[in-house]
Amino acid sequence: MTQKKENKIDRRNFLKALGATSLGSVIVSTQAPAKLQESKYAQVPKRKLGRTGVEVPCLSLGTNRIADNQIILRNALQHAITYWDTAPSYMGGNTELCIGKFLSKNPQLREQLFIVSKASGVRKTPTAEATVAQVEQRLQTSLERMNTKYIDLYYGVHGLSDPDQLTDELRQWAKDAKKRNLIRLFGFSTHRNIAQNLTAAAKVGWIDVIMTAYNFRLMQDPEIQAAIDKCHEAGLALIAMKTVALSVRERTRLEAGREIETEEDKKLLKHFLHKGLTVRQAKIKAVLQDERISSACVGMNNVGLLASNAKAALEKPKLTEHDFQVLIKYARATRSDYCAGCAYICDSALPDAPYVSDIMRYLMYYNSYGQHDRARELFAQIPANVRSTLLSTDYSTAEQRCPQHMPIAKLVAEAVGKLA
Repeated sequence: MTQKKENKIDRRNFLKALGATSLGSVIVSTQAPAKLQESKYAQVPKRKLGRTGVEVPCLSLGTNRIADNQIILRNALQHAITYWDTAPSYMGGNTELCIGKFLSKNPQLREQLFIVSKASGVRKTPTAEATVAQVEQRLQTSLERMNTKYIDLYYGVHGLSDPDQLTDELRQWAKDAKKRNLIRLFGFSTHRNIAQNLTAAAKVGWIDVIMTAYNFRLMQDPEIQAAIDKCHEAGLALIAMKTVALSVRERTRLEAGREIETEEDKKLLKHFLHKGLTVRQAKIKAVLQDERISSACVGMNNVGLLASNAKAALEKPKLTEHDFQVLIKYARATRSDYCAGCAYICDSALPDAPYVSDIMRYLMYYNSYGQHDRARELFAQIPANVRSTLLSTDYSTAEQRCPQHMPIAKLVAEAVGKLA
């Protein structure tokens, strides 16, 4: 990637994110389901879920840090946040059990919910049939845990890294699962080689929904923007994740209870406080002002955070082009702490150790989410021969090619120290 391309700000991309065409064209309704309309809480607007004919709240509940919190689920409903995203791997399976507990006590609310889960832990195997069998097993586990006969949206690949994983066997399985009324819609999630995966999905014709990393940092990538355009034109629904896009430095200071640390932090905080927004709210609004995004999936593990995010999902106040420029300036100043998931660049520089972007993600799970066991478990799945050479590997070429100018060697060393 050239320096010129790396620093390019495409005005057209900003106008898209800013909502140059009316946000009202994708917001269908601000009303919650009938049983929820009496709520005095901020009601999250709905949007069309691509070509599916389904409408979902533009803010969805990410449950990756919820082990057994019935209060957060009830409060989500009060804000009309009926889209609940989970996975069998979250909190060791306890997140799905938490949802199952809720549904066992409130079976009448099942039809009002849009429940999403994933085929966590499925890995490529020598035969496609074995992979599909693993997907089926994960689905059955999720159905049982959540006390439901069907899942509204199922991501058959949790963390797509290569379009080759979208096999014909997987297509047939998804078709059959729909016929059996076990799932209603099918898709995949991705935060690695995003542009390539989105571009491929737009062509295959059998993907309904894609959950992709997307935030104020990734908005600058012209390849990702072009890929999102292709998916939008093809009618694929896009769910944004990693919307807050915390850098390593931001995560560290927030954990220590420090909201601001540098001049960049102070300027960012001051700018959005004048608009009556927190920085987190501004980052969520930046994503939601992109009309190609059906919903932003945000992790919320307490009532205060949920209420704050629900307010961010409201149409007003809108971010201006100047607001976006402030976010972009901040992104540039802190980019060396943020992995953009362009794994193919690292992989080409490190053909014998193509796991750098995965390691950066596992480190994020450890530092940002506090999911120490999960991070260590995933790290342990890296082949032993690769793990044993991580500290002795020369990362200089990868660091030179990294668009974010990340200190890869230093971060890998931190990951080995925490995860090994």
